[in-house]
Amino acid sequence: MRYRPAMQLYDYLPSGNSYKVRWVAAQLGLRYDHIDVDIHAGETQSKDFLALNPAGQIPLLILDDGRTLAESNAIIRYLADGSDLVPTDPYDHAKMLQWQFWEQYRHEPAIAVARFIRNYAHDTRSHELAALMPRGHAALAVMEAHLRHHDWFVGAQCSLADVSLYAYTHVAEEGGFDLSQYSALQTWLARFSAQANHIVITAKPNDLAWSCVGTS
Repeated sequence: MRYRPAMQLYDYLPSGNSYKVRWVAAQLGLRYDHIDVDIHAGETQSKDFLALNPAGQIPLLILDDGRTLAESNAIIRYLADGSDLVPTDPYDHAKMLQWQFWEQYRHEPAIAVARFIRNYAHDTRSHELAALMPRGHAALAVMEAHLRHHDWFVGAQCSLADVSLYAYTHVAEEGGFDLSQYSALQTWLARFSAQANHIVITAKPNDLAWSCVGTS
């Protein structure tokens, strides 16, 4: 018998970007060691963490062979390779990437940042909200227009495009965005959360730090 180290996920539970990784891992039944990182205490800027990820950001995944992988959408693409979450049709695959790029460029910088400010930096950064709110609503309107005619963002089932967009959309009201005006989006949120093995954003994984495998 021998012990094989599992993957390690450096994570901050309220983070939507980290949640993407935990959600995909739960969906696919993947084992990993969960390591809490206090971003407010500057732990992502420590010498030890920067040696793993010079960008100083979570999530960060350490593979079971010691290699590192950062950026939430890159991590979930790696983990979900070969699963139903990744379309096999080249065009659908490209559309999935299109939505994921858009999420990080247009959606997350408004909705996630507004949420962060309202929860953690209101005293020092509240002046930024006036510009963030219309940008966030513009992103939600793009999603609403698509979802009026589609159940999912790509194809006929949930893909990583949905995972990426769900992460911060479902907590957008924490950033001050009223979702009641987006009926199609609300239906999609309910559809997404009704999937098997769904987890909530603050659900802490069980301790699966090591898996025991037999040798022949």
